[in-house]
Amino acid sequence: MNPPRRAAILFDLDGTLVDTVPFILASVRHAFDGYGLCPTDAQWVAGIGTPLRTQLSSFARREEDVEPLLVRYRTFWREHHDRMTRPFPGAVEVVRALRARGHPVGVVTAKVEEGARRTLRHVGLIEEVGAVIGADSCARCKPDPLPVRVALERLGRAAGEALLLGDSTHDIVAGRAAGVVTVAALWGACGADVLRAAGPDFTLETIAGLPGLIERVLATSAR
Repeated sequence: MNPPRRAAILFDLDGTLVDTVPFILASVRHAFDGYGLCPTDAQWVAGIGTPLRTQLSSFARREEDVEPLLVRYRTFWREHHDRMTRPFPGAVEVVRALRARGHPVGVVTAKVEEGARRTLRHVGLIEEVGAVIGADSCARCKPDPLPVRVALERLGRAAGEALLLGDSTHDIVAGRAAGVVTVAALWGACGADVLRAAGPDFTLETIAGLPGLIERVLATSAR
């Protein structure tokens, strides 16, 4: 008898694998510097998990202002990325351990794919990730389930063979709609109460607990 296939593990990126929320907020302040208004940190954090252009559009006074704001954001982001991007403690080790156990790994993020790949390369995870789905990788973004489904297709797994970890309500909503097991990362940008209200299947206080949680989920599903 062939052994059961290892489940696919899907990760959000910012606020889940990499500690970049302060960097994101600095990029936002740079983008809006001199514009006459700037979203508060809380306002911007509430929208993390949606595409950058969408977020900027919600704060720009005019539609024609969005592109210049986007250029300013990305100019700052490219210049300071390596200095201000770091993985959460234990994140790299956990992803590598899961890959070593045979779990296919994917990243589903609101970043554009090029930016996501740069971040994964910088923190030493690009070789561990079999599918990178960004805001420009398919027709719709989280909280729509399509990016999750595209990641699973590329990894060769069905929804019943997958788990998604993310720190945003958009991650939980997308994962639930796609039919995967959802896990809320309580160390990220979103408040714990808000995440729990989104209805994740599980919550984690630290990423170090993920491998053990996966084993428990797999053991339960095998009964």
